[in-house]
Amino acid sequence: MKILVTVKRVIDYNVKVRVKTDGSGVDLANIKMSMNPFDEIAVEEAVRLKEAGKAEEIIAVSIGVEQSKTILRTALAMGADRAILVEAVDDPHHDIEPLTVAKILKAIVDEEKPGLILMGKQAIDNDMNATGQMLSALMGCGQATFASQLELEGEKAIVTREVDGGLQKIEVNLPSVVTVDLRMNEPRYPSLPNIQRAKRKPFEIKSPTDYDVDIQPRLEILKTVEPPVREAGMIVESVDELVTKLKDEAGVL
Repeated sequence: MKILVTVKRVIDYNVKVRVKTDGSGVDLANIKMSMNPFDEIAVEEAVRLKEAGKAEEIIAVSIGVEQSKTILRTALAMGADRAILVEAVDDPHHDIEPLTVAKILKAIVDEEKPGLILMGKQAIDNDMNATGQMLSALMGCGQATFASQLELEGEKAIVTREVDGGLQKIEVNLPSVVTVDLRMNEPRYPSLPNIQRAKRKPFEIKSPTDYDVDIQPRLEILKTVEPPVREAGMIVESVDELVTKLKDEAGVL
């Protein structure tokens, strides 16, 4: 069985994001970029499934700018067998919309015929949490989102999901789309020999026209602003004073 795993290039999660002074977007100048943390967990899970004998090949896919080669090389160093980069835009400030990404992935799935598609539950740059669900709808297959545990049994996947009330275990038929959560695993650090081997692994570069997908945006970002600064708290002397302030000043009661 093939496993297709998607990865996205985002601002490193340790970096404090700054908005441009003109409000036109996020400042990416001299900013460290890395693989989306949820996608890194998806790659690790795919590698573990292959090591357990549940899969024969792992295909890493990224859709975005030419610089995404770096994160695909990281996925290859972690254990993916080959990579596909779809160069959809030239400007790193331009984010591909989830539906467009899902359509491109659907075309790749039709070509590769994977038995399982693993994705991060969301990207930390836009927090859309939509691509996996859209891909599942386009494929007409099952989906399991927010997965914290995954087991493959024959033609089925047993997935433990994190929900508001605790944990939920579901069963989906393969092929299916599974989006992973943070507690699924701890991603490995690629070793130096594996980083060197990754340079020799197959690496395809495609474009949206190869899959006959229109990438024109349907949404327009009017302005980007910093979140409001949190106001300082206050100390009250009694419960009665707290209730009064919540009612008269905060207006929440």
